[in-house]
Amino acid sequence: MFQFHYPWFSLLIPLPLLLLWIFPKRSKEQCPEIFFPKIQQLKETFKTSFGNHKYSIRWSSYLLTLVWIFIIFALMQPETVDQLRTVKNKGYDLLLAVDISGSMQAVDFSTQNKIVSRLDATKQVVGQFVSERQGDRIGLILFGEHAYLHVPLTLDTASVSNMLEGTVSGMAGSATAIGDAIGLSVRTLRDRPKESRILILLTDGEDNASSIPPLEAAKLAKQYGIKIYTIAIGKNGQVPFPAGNGRFAMVNISIDEKLLKEIAEMTGGQFYMATDQKALASIYATINTLEKTEANESIHLLREPLFQYPLSIAAALLFCITLFPLSNRRKVYGA
Repeated sequence: MFQFHYPWFSLLIPLPLLLLWIFPKRSKEQCPEIFFPKIQQLKETFKTSFGNHKYSIRWSSYLLTLVWIFIIFALMQPETVDQLRTVKNKGYDLLLAVDISGSMQAVDFSTQNKIVSRLDATKQVVGQFVSERQGDRIGLILFGEHAYLHVPLTLDTASVSNMLEGTVSGMAGSATAIGDAIGLSVRTLRDRPKESRILILLTDGEDNASSIPPLEAAKLAKQYGIKIYTIAIGKNGQVPFPAGNGRFAMVNISIDEKLLKEIAEMTGGQFYMATDQKALASIYATINTLEKTEANESIHLLREPLFQYPLSIAAALLFCITLFPLSNRRKVYGA
């Protein structure tokens, strides 16, 4: 949007006319004259010079008027203004702990047309969930046999989705360390502001590799005011599992639903069971409504000044005015 920052400077445009009205040009009777007896002959001799002089004065007056107008335009500070809406964050510090153990290769989320593993479904649903959490600081913990902070807390939700998309089942080991994942979450969130510490833990197995017992880690999370939402993903029992060379075999995978319920209840969160991709999407949609970002919108104006353009035009016109006397001398003397 184009505007003048100081439009009231436009009141100065008629100032030269006002000064002429207040201090009118003196008449010839009031001006002293030097009598020269051969003045007519002098005019005839320098006829071209006098004519050019009058022409130069007239055009100089026009140009000086334009110079004045463009100087006033520069004083008015023309500018383009864009509105930038930003959000003053009062959002949550939200950690996503995602199980990437070997059992996440199970393909019980497949449809008639497509083979979908548990991890594939998780990437799609969690990626969508993260994209809707603008204003929150999101972090990503991956765990299998070991737990590690894959993405520190950040407002860049796109990077969280991209890093999750690049994960592979088994890259953190084949076992499951739920307690270690919670313990790492506590260490990451404990210094963050109170009432904003959230952990969403997704797993498809039983804890069999933690150095910290899961319930002990949950007690520590409760102590620091960290609310944990637990999600059990997949069917409990016999599920199809890749067996190599495009073949699949039925494998028994157990999910410790009781443990996940206890962790959620102890910390003030909730437990969810997702046996298909639609249910998983519904769970994250529900969590999205329970833990919403609080934010105050503020508007910033981005100004780009344009005063240099009318100022440059005024300077160019002044330069042209200075060329008129030189031009007249060349015409008179044949220079």
